[in-house]
Amino acid sequence: MNETSVVIVRSIIAFGTLLIFTRFLGKQTVSQITFFDYILGISIGSMAANLSADIATDAWPYWVGLFTWTVLVLCLQKVTMKWRQASIYFDGEPVIVIMDGEIMDEVMKKLRYRISDLQEQLREKGIFDLKEVDYAIVEKDGQISVLKKADYLPVTPRDLQLKSTYKGIGTELIYDGVLVRNNLQQLQKSEEWLMKELKNRGYTKISDIFLAIIDSNGMLFIDAYHDKMKKPVDITDFKGLK
Repeated sequence: MNETSVVIVRSIIAFGTLLIFTRFLGKQTVSQITFFDYILGISIGSMAANLSADIATDAWPYWVGLFTWTVLVLCLQKVTMKWRQASIYFDGEPVIVIMDGEIMDEVMKKLRYRISDLQEQLREKGIFDLKEVDYAIVEKDGQISVLKKADYLPVTPRDLQLKSTYKGIGTELIYDGVLVRNNLQQLQKSEEWLMKELKNRGYTKISDIFLAIIDSNGMLFIDAYHDKMKKPVDITDFKGLK
């Protein structure tokens, strides 16, 4: 077997192994990954890459290493889920850096967290004035959570004693030209009802629809494949924007 074929076979093995192992490790968004998780992910990915391309070495040691690291990460997840102290030790814990509107200088020094870092993350939250902040907490993943002072909080319908309607979550009925029958059945709607709604809007086939979503109030949103806009429009073409 030539080198190209060996690399292809080993790449398929590495890809399949990594896919299976990561499924066992569960799901975490990038914003939830701690620095330690990031390092573990790089290490596991590096071993998978070596398993794929390092044809001068047997694949078995890399596979064993990949399996061992995955098991260790899985064990660490189990331990940190059961014991809070272990979770604090490995993942850290949220830390208050602004309390009652005052910056906790000593805490920030301990975290090696600069005032410029704090200001940058506050700006990302839409806060450009420190006096608006009541509490600021640095989470385990390094992101910041902010509680504004009462005077700077946005007004809600409850504050104005106004009744608000329940919005809920929209349900997909058609996705990429395919009917989602399970969702249709859960809503106790028939395919005939959906086709009638489509025909009322000038569509004849489900395959013509890119996306159809019904909200909690029964309103149907439809987006077809063939949009009316034939080509991209330069925003500067609109009057008043030049």
